Amino acid sequence: MLYTLFYSPGAASMAVHWMLIELEVAFETVLVDIDQSQQRNPDYLRLNPSGRVPTLVIDGAPYGESVALMLLLAERHPGSGLVPEPNSPNRAEWLQLTLYIANTLMPAMRDWLYAAKDGNPDGAAAVKALAQKRISSVWDDFEARFEDGRPCLMGNTFGVVDMLAIMLMRWSRNMPCNAIEWPRLRAYIDQVCARPSFGDLCDREGLPAWPA
Repeated sequence: MLYTLFYSPGAASMAVHWMLIELEVAFETVLVDIDQSQQRNPDYLRLNPSGRVPTLVIDGAPYGESVALMLLLAERHPGSGLVPEPNSPNRAEWLQLTLYIANTLMPAMRDWLYAAKDGNPDGAAAVKALAQKRISSVWDDFEARFEDGRPCLMGNTFGVVDMLAIMLMRWSRNMPCNAIEWPRLRAYIDQVCARPSFGDLCDREGLPAWPA
């Protein structure tokens, strides 16, 4: 299996990059400098017409969308422990949580970050206010999940949902709804970010330590 990940540090490619490290598979990376608009270069657009990262080239074919790529990697590497097996009792809960992150949290994050760019700048403040409310609601939901003392979102097992959640919690670091302000989430973040794979990820992407 040959993987090439087109990524930008700290962007939506981060969770896919982390998963490749966790899987301990061979892969190559290609930096896409968003600040230099390299995601709009014709060569990149031929791989990913949406002009976004990540793109993961698998055996010569390019694919996009972070969550889809992580699910695909899980299927290609069964037994990794990063997703529940199809017939496991918590598979349904995992599917629900994964889609909740993908369909509720990720769009709200983009609305907050790109309200003025993606839409009418005159209405950006209202869009950001609604996005902030939705993000805070997700943090409330996650905070409640940790009332029973579980170390990870799905219980005792670290996996795909944690990599996605940590990436998005990191995105909130400069928002009014910073995830580290929720006490159980802060403890969760500290614990998960202590994993060697997260340190390796940050080193590879040149990211500063988080949370400070």
